[in-house]
Amino acid sequence: MLSVHGRRPAAVIVEPVARVLLKTGLSPNVVTVLGAAVTSIIAIVLIPSGYLVWAAILTGLFSAFDMVDGTMARLRGGGTKFGATLDATCDRITDGVFFAAITWWLIYSYDASAPLVVASLVVLVASQVISYVKARGEASGFSMIGGLVERPERLLIGAFGIGLQGLGVPFAIDVAIWILAAGSVYTVIQRLLIASRSPHASDPTAPPAGSREAREQEASQSTESR
Repeated sequence: MLSVHGRRPAAVIVEPVARVLLKTGLSPNVVTVLGAAVTSIIAIVLIPSGYLVWAAILTGLFSAFDMVDGTMARLRGGGTKFGATLDATCDRITDGVFFAAITWWLIYSYDASAPLVVASLVVLVASQVISYVKARGEASGFSMIGGLVERPERLLIGAFGIGLQGLGVPFAIDVAIWILAAGSVYTVIQRLLIASRSPHASDPTAPPAGSREAREQEASQSTESR
């Protein structure tokens, strides 16, 4: 939801930062990689070590690079397909690292119960599936706009959970993980329903490369072109 409705308010801060970075000569792709690298290092180093408040603050700060690079590309006249692929790849890496680090901390420092660890693993897996369903749906020509728990919500709720836990609020991370687990599973189902209701949902797909059907199709097209 925030990815749809939060861009306009955030533009007041993001656009000036994007303009400054463009003046330094940095490209949007470099900012994408730097943001992902720094965010991943923050999660890997700070969360397992127990510096939860700093991890929450810095994760929120550097996750903003996910909006800055896109704004930089727009200010330069538009992004590229490779840039979009790179951005999506880096998002999946940072999501995985962030929730893997939280799961590690839950197991080795928080002495979490088995159900809570399972819920955290559900968040870890579902965060990847949510994004994949959208990407695969859009590749099939579906309009995959919205979702209850998208990437901004995942990072925001996760960061608030560890940050409040670090400040001494009891069970803050427990509540955050269970909200994310339930919301993420719901969002996977929600996006699959969006895809199933698309006007193109029943369109046939192309046969996989190398299959007998694909070879026959290629031979038929070759014959028709002669």
